[in-house]
Amino acid sequence: MSRIGRMPIVIPKNVEVEIKGANVRVKGPKGEMQRTFPPSMFIEMDDGALEVKRATDERTDRSLHGMTRALINNMVVGVSTGFEKVLEVNGVGYRAEVQGQNLVLYVGYSHPVVIEPPEGISFETETKTRLIKIRGYDKQLIGQVAADIRKVRPPEPYKGKGIKYLDEKIRRKAGKAGKV
Repeated sequence: MSRIGRMPIVIPKNVEVEIKGANVRVKGPKGEMQRTFPPSMFIEMDDGALEVKRATDERTDRSLHGMTRALINNMVVGVSTGFEKVLEVNGVGYRAEVQGQNLVLYVGYSHPVVIEPPEGISFETETKTRLIKIRGYDKQLIGQVAADIRKVRPPEPYKGKGIKYLDEKIRRKAGKAGKV
């Protein structure tokens, strides 16, 4: 039995969960999410908690069990408290700022790079620490937006200039060795 799959998902007071067969709709103060799961996963609600059970012990059902529970848990946590990913801008003259809802990056190109947020995503920047905070209720979408922002100017290994995740470690290389 999956260790993650058999754990119950506790539903907070301010979150509504609606289950119709394989469709799950979760609504909370941050937003609303809906997802369809494989029909071999049984999602049941009892006493303010959700449980995910599988039909058989086949390999595909075992692999989907924990994933289904994790996705539903991410939906519940997302609409109740939300998620956040933090990026850091490193480099002389590199900076990021928010204009309206858009994120504007100045990262060494001849033009500023403007990134429009998808629905449910918001940007916040701190100019002193050069941090970009990406907030929203869909964990997958936040990760994709963060990866797209990082792709604008990935960190390089010699000086570490570029956009990186806050907890990311950049493997630094030694520069050219001079002739002796």
